[in-house]
Amino acid sequence: MAETYIIGRGIPRDMLEIGIKGKSERKVTPEMTAKAVGSGTLEVLATPVLISMAEAAASDSVAPFLNDGESTVGARMEFEHTAPSPVGAVAVCETELVGIDGRSLTFSITASDSAGPIGRGTHVRVRVDSARFMTKAGSRLRSR
Repeated sequence: MAETYIIGRGIPRDMLEIGIKGKSERKVTPEMTAKAVGSGTLEVLATPVLISMAEAAASDSVAPFLNDGESTVGARMEFEHTAPSPVGAVAVCETELVGIDGRSLTFSITASDSAGPIGRGTHVRVRVDSARFMTKAGSRLRSR
């Protein structure tokens, strides 16, 4: 499980503002490698794992500011994984809320380890009513 830090507390619920920051930090383990998760053959931090860290940082950063019964879901990810991180390295993903357009929240992403930058990108999450969203998801099983 990633450790996630929320930077910018003190903003009242439902008062999302540009600049809310999040951070996810994990020590790379053998289970997190491209070889282990099936995204490659090398024992370095897998891109899907790094992307999940970015999503967690973004999601967790805005969660305290949502209304009861609301959540966010990932809608788009554009990410460039620029350098490898070996087992034992500590990977850090930092996000910043840079755009709000109705229910859509856009985050910038930077990722690094102790040797320097390892990735960057943009992530869009959408605010949803959790109960309605889960009902809609469940209906996809019943419609087949």
